[in-house]
Parts: sequence; C-alpha cells; structure tokens
Amino acid sequence: MTADITQITQRAREAARPLGRLDRQHKDRALEAVAAGLRDSVPSLITANEQDLSRSRETGLSAALQDRLRLTPERIEGLARAVEEIIRLEDPIGRIAQGRTLPNGLRLSQVAVPLGVIGVIYEARPNVTVDIAALALKSGNAVILRGGSAAMTTNETLLDVIRKALGSADVPEDAVQTIDPLGREGATELMTTRGSVDVLIPRGGHELIQHVVNNAKVPVIETGEGNVHVYVDATADPLKAREIVVNAKTHRPSVCNAAETLLLHAQAEQAGRESLGALADAGVVLHLDRRAAQWMPEGSEAGHDVTEEHYRTEFLDLEMSVAVVDTIDEAISHIQKYSTGHTEAIVTDSASAADQFIAEVDAAAVIVNASTRFTDGGEFGLGAEVGISTQKTHARGPMGMAELTTTKWVVRGDGQIR
Repeated sequence: MTADITQITQRAREAARPLGRLDRQHKDRALEAVAAGLRDSVPSLITANEQDLSRSRETGLSAALQDRLRLTPERIEGLARAVEEIIRLEDPIGRIAQGRTLPNGLRLSQVAVPLGVIGVIYEARPNVTVDIAALALKSGNAVILRGGSAAMTTNETLLDVIRKALGSADVPEDAVQTIDPLGREGATELMTTRGSVDVLIPRGGHELIQHVVNNAKVPVIETGEGNVHVYVDATADPLKAREIVVNAKTHRPSVCNAAETLLLHAQAEQAGRESLGALADAGVVLHLDRRAAQWMPEGSEAGHDVTEEHYRTEFLDLEMSVAVVDTIDEAISHIQKYSTGHTEAIVTDSASAADQFIAEVDAAAVIVNASTRFTDGGEFGLGAEVGISTQKTHARGPMGMAELTTTKWVVRGDGQIR
C-alpha cells in the first residue's frame, strides 16, 4: 500500500512542477476542454451514476447522501457552467501581496504560488470531483482525490473525462488522480504519511471530518460540518422571516449550509407563527420547545419534544429544532454552545441587533436578513469551492482558488552581502 501511495504522490509532484508554470491561457484552454467533455459525456455519466445510486439504495445510504450523489443532465450542465465560471476568474498565481525596496537596494516581493499537491477526501459528492479538479488546475496545483465507495463508478467516469481533457490540452494528466481503488487503507495511508501531500481537505459528515482531523499526520484544513441557526429577532418582518427561514431549511436540506435550528424571540410571535406554519406545510418535522409548540397552527399535532441531542444534530434532512428565547443575548449564547462555526443568520429590522450579532457570533459566515444558503463558493463569486472551512487558520468560509495558494518571498539584488 505504501508503495502505491508513494507512486501516486510522486506522479502528482512531477505533474505539479510544470503545472505551476503554465500561464492563464493554457490553463483556461484545459478547463474549456473539461467543460466540453462533461457536456459530451452526459449519457455515460448518467449510466455510471445510476449504478452507484442503485447500489446505494441496496446498502441503505441515507436520503441526504443519495441526493448529494445523484447526477441529472441539469446537474451535469451546472458542473460544466461552474468550470466555465472558473475560467472567467483571474489567475491567482503570481499576484504580489506586498513588496518594497530596502535601503540597501534589495527588492522584495511576496508572491502567490500554488500549495503543490492537495489531497481531498469526500463522500458521495460527484460535484466535488469536478469542482476540486478545476480549482486545483486554475491555481496550479495537482490533486489526489478519494471520493468514497458510494460514488466510485461516477467518479471513475468523471476522472476519465477530466484526464482526457487535460491530455488534449497538453496538461499533465497526473495533475488529477484518484486513490479510490485503494479503498480506506489508501486514504489512511495518504493522511498518515508525512510528505505525501502538502495539505489534506476532508469534505463530508461529522464522522469523516473528525476521523481525518484526529488521525492525519499531514496538514489538514477542516471543512463542512454545519449545525446552522437562524435567529428571528423581535423586530423581524414576519413575511421576510418566513421566506428566509423556509428557504434556509427546505431549498436543499442535505447540504451543510441548510438551517438546522430556528431560534425565535419571545416578542416575535407573528413571525414565529408564520415561519412554523410554512415549515410544517413544507413537510419539515419540527422538534419544538414548550413555547414554540404554542405557536403552531391550530390543529397541529406537533408537541414539545426538543432535546439537547436535537440541538446538537446536523439533520441534513427536512427536520429542524425550534426554541423560543427571551433576548438576543440568549440566542447568541445558544448559538455559541451548539454551532459548528459554519454559518449563522439573523432576521431583524434593528441595526443595533444586527451589529451585535455580527460582532459576537463566532462563525465563518454571519448573515443578516438573507438565507443561509448563500454561504457557497458559487454564490460568493468564487466560481466553485473546495469546501467551507470552519477553522480560523489559513482559510475560513468558502474556499476558492485564493485559498489553494500560499506565498513565497522573492528577493532580487545586485551583489549585496550582509
């Protein structure tokens, strides 16, 4: 196993050297070939994906993960468009972060350069295969992917499309590789062999992320887990609150920026009733505290069964915890106790409440009067995303190309000695 990982990482490093020197036009031509290859391969991708979906149903994969796994012609077109959006973005490599000339004549510049070789471990997310490959290519990095057994057939087909596109554009095909055939042992080897990759990024549920964070011996960027809250303040417009809450929960409940807990101010009864009724109509299973249960529509069978475990759960489904709080301070304390630091939102007409929420809530993204579903690389104008970092070093929030770079100092002299 060690020999296999060593060969893969060596090929990745060999590919990363010329990749880091390619100009923007060359990289963009390769991305154009990737987008075209996706559109040309819709039938084969759907066939491969159906095999994975059939197998996932037999093995009891959750509905949320089946949704993430599923490809449709529309989703494949969305992947191609995401690649084209990356083409339109500026090349991050070579940007000068700062520069100066010293009194002795030395000229200093801090320049953006690729990280080198990136490893990404994820599960049942074929879109990640395309997004990561495209972002890595544009930022001059080689990437090693572990997409998991649930999506193995789909990812194998996607990798074939991507690698053929790279070859057609005179880009090293080994800039994008997979260790899926090596299974979990291969993933463990990658994450525990120092020097195998320059950084490892896990994307998935709690168990996957924590397994990588707790066991990796290579640098890790922690991403993804989203126990997300929406707080409806006393001054919130009831109709605005209802629309935001319903969108945050139901637009795509299986993703990490979907809301999992609704906090309602005790003086926001109308907004609470509007929101709870709309959530119930949308088929959301609500776990309510005693006061929230009193705001449910007449005739509703919902009871007050919310528990500590509900507050800690990332449901990733049409299920939600609900609590009534007496103050914004109580809402913020609740969020800080249960939040994973991903995205937190407030609905309010009070500027002071919004300012307090922004200042005191510790999360990668804090949203005022909008759905949590906007915490997304594409929505932020990043073209796509590597993941959403919930840590505070190197990268935080949606990670685009800039977060796949580091810097080096370049010093130019004319014979100076110290």
